[in-house]
Amino acid sequence: MPTSDLTGSSSATIAEILAKFGTDSKTGLNSVDVQQRLNKYGPNALAEEKKSSLSAFLAYFWGPIPWMIEAAGLTALIVRDWGDFTIIASLLLFNALLGFWEEHEASNALGALKSSLALKARVLRGGKWQEVDARTLVPGDIIRLYLGDVIPADCKLIQGDYISVDQSALTGESLPVTKKTGEDAYSGSVVKQGEMVAVITATGANTFFGRTAKLVAGAGNISHFQRAVMKIGNFLIILALVLVVILVANRLFDMRGHYDRAVLLRLAEIVLILLVASVPVAMPAVLSVTMALGARRLAKSKAIVSRLEAIEELAGVDVLCSDKTGTLTQNKLTLGEAQPWAGTDAQTLILMASVASRPADNDPIDLAIMAGLKDSSVLKSYQQENYVPFDPVGKRTEATIKDASGKVFKVTKGAPQVILGLAKLSGADLEKAQQTVNGFASRGYRTIGVAVAQGDGPWVFLGILPLLDPPRPDSKSTIARAREYGVEVKMVTGDNVAIARQISLELDMGTNIQPATELFPGDITKGQIPLDAAEKIDEADGFAQVFPEHKYAIVKILQENGHIVGMTGDGVNDAPALKQADVGIAVSGATEAARAAAALILTAPGLSVIIEGIAEARRIFERMMSYVLYRIAMTIAIMVFVVLASIYYHFFPLTAIMLIALALLDDVPIMTIAFDNASVSPQPVKWELDRVLVISSVLGLLGVIQSFGLLYLGDTLHHLDHPQLQTMMFLQLVAGGHLLLFVTRTRRAFWKPPYPNAKLFFAIVVTQIAAVFMCSQGWLVPPLPWRIIGFVWAYNLAWMIVQDIVKLGIYGMLDPVRAWKRSLFQPLRVPMPRGPEAVR
Repeated sequence: MPTSDLTGSSSATIAEILAKFGTDSKTGLNSVDVQQRLNKYGPNALAEEKKSSLSAFLAYFWGPIPWMIEAAGLTALIVRDWGDFTIIASLLLFNALLGFWEEHEASNALGALKSSLALKARVLRGGKWQEVDARTLVPGDIIRLYLGDVIPADCKLIQGDYISVDQSALTGESLPVTKKTGEDAYSGSVVKQGEMVAVITATGANTFFGRTAKLVAGAGNISHFQRAVMKIGNFLIILALVLVVILVANRLFDMRGHYDRAVLLRLAEIVLILLVASVPVAMPAVLSVTMALGARRLAKSKAIVSRLEAIEELAGVDVLCSDKTGTLTQNKLTLGEAQPWAGTDAQTLILMASVASRPADNDPIDLAIMAGLKDSSVLKSYQQENYVPFDPVGKRTEATIKDASGKVFKVTKGAPQVILGLAKLSGADLEKAQQTVNGFASRGYRTIGVAVAQGDGPWVFLGILPLLDPPRPDSKSTIARAREYGVEVKMVTGDNVAIARQISLELDMGTNIQPATELFPGDITKGQIPLDAAEKIDEADGFAQVFPEHKYAIVKILQENGHIVGMTGDGVNDAPALKQADVGIAVSGATEAARAAAALILTAPGLSVIIEGIAEARRIFERMMSYVLYRIAMTIAIMVFVVLASIYYHFFPLTAIMLIALALLDDVPIMTIAFDNASVSPQPVKWELDRVLVISSVLGLLGVIQSFGLLYLGDTLHHLDHPQLQTMMFLQLVAGGHLLLFVTRTRRAFWKPPYPNAKLFFAIVVTQIAAVFMCSQGWLVPPLPWRIIGFVWAYNLAWMIVQDIVKLGIYGMLDPVRAWKRSLFQPLRVPMPRGPEAVR
């Protein structure tokens, strides 16, 4: 279908369309019809190409790392070393199984996230409206489209006044397109205004768009953190290759031209296995599964990430712009004392506001107003001929009503400033209304204005209804907790300044509330932002009288001021701000459009869900960081020691079998690092390459000194022969490596909480017991006496304390540097008073 046809309507009548699809606009399809059509047309989604488990498993035998292991096995086969060949083949199989398991875990976690983010649709089936997964829709289904909905399939509009849809994803049009009865709407478009009923005409691959809205965008993408880690991995591989070249050159020089084929093949085998044991083979897989399982933990905390890289961004948030209603407050409104205007009374005022409501929407404001009626049966005397729902721009609802006598009139309710302007109040009446609104606002009440119009006559102001939405019980403590995490919470609300200030005061957030309408007096859609707005926004504790376009500007300015910004939202007009924010957060009950734009989707109300999400993201970040520090340090410790020891002592300190066993024993605990207990950083965290390299390089070089020290003691103090020295160094690298993991897993002293997770701890214990019995019983390695094994362990425990002291010293030196850097780029903030003394 050409682009030009997208705004046109079909020549077929609505009755013909309904007849063609065998459906009825009053009852919809029945369950038998739905099942038959699902079998015929398939689900309302594009078929995904999934790799079979076998092909996914076989892929782990193809690539640079598997090739090195396979080449090592081939050289062992050529020299007929069946023992080495068997163990190398075991290493290859183990690495494949480990990678396959980690990919399976990550895939399962992401699959669970995608299913929880599935697009929903309101459909009429069997005469009842119900909410179903969009993938179950079939041609002929009758659906209802509301403001903020992502249209789930191609459809024909059959009932209602109009909808305005954003179909820029299809046509590139920058402005929404208005569509009326008889016109087509297309899958993936977003309803920006209005509501209508439609019949589904095409689903899945048969739609114009060709797919349903992509809610989990790029869930498998590599984050900034992972890209940086891959850079480190490449650096370490290059370092390893350079050291290997030096090693090979030295060995060839020692041969002085007397080259033996078997010796050369053995050298090639050891070099290949050394590379495999040293380079961070499992790094990408470990990081992916750590983030995927972390995302699953976040989901259990009622916070779902729409893409994995959002975890890194969430861990770095330092400013959170939070909606007031439903996030900081309970969103459980109760009606206060009605304030009727001259010529009406309280019950009439509440009645008129009630007929300008729609119970089916379950809107908290509507329900609170209707609950104020003494006799709700009076509503049966009024019939809604037409209803225009609330939208964030107009900030009011409007209903056309026919009473029992057949008289038709219009009623509207909404934000007081909008209704007062509509009724054109002036002079003393306007001043009285504004004083009433401000008086209620100073006590934390939000207010609703009500007006009525007879036919095409002017709007007549009827009065003001106060509504109280008290703060959530946990909001104050949660904000204090956020402050402890280095996160500043700024309130964002469409209510007036007085209400925002009162709620902010109750929550100990400060009282520097900036009215957005004064911050941005010009047309911000044209980039008209005052020069002094940046400083005011940075210093503000919150923002009142906020329209959706203001949210975008607030986020943009905070980012330009050097902040990592989280922004909450729930409406279709919030989507630009949610996309612009480093972490867009769709609150519980948000529209599909807001959910599609957000990085974090909440399934429970309240600020505590967000703050717990930030804390969990920082724990995930710490787990990844501890692994990266450990992996870099171990690569340096193994490679530099083996190469230098080979050059200085003229023999390999480890055999090929030992290197393979080292790689195997090292990989077992690494699988469990995703489950480890981690602390929550008191400040926002982000990837700092220079810091990581400094810490890991120092610890790695300490490991080299540690290994050389033990080799020297084994040679001069215990007078061990070369085979026993090799076994001793094997045990040293296994024990020292895992003890180093205990050191790197926390910024604190290793004996302080958080203590290792049981899975990680016992995985390390089991591998250490295996290594000890290998060395004592002579399994695959020359045996060592128990006294030497005890000496190696005592030596390693002593060095573990040394490494931990050095680690604490490095952090002690680097933390002030980090704080100094932060102070350079962070704008100067003048602390605002909080608590009762802050009242102005």
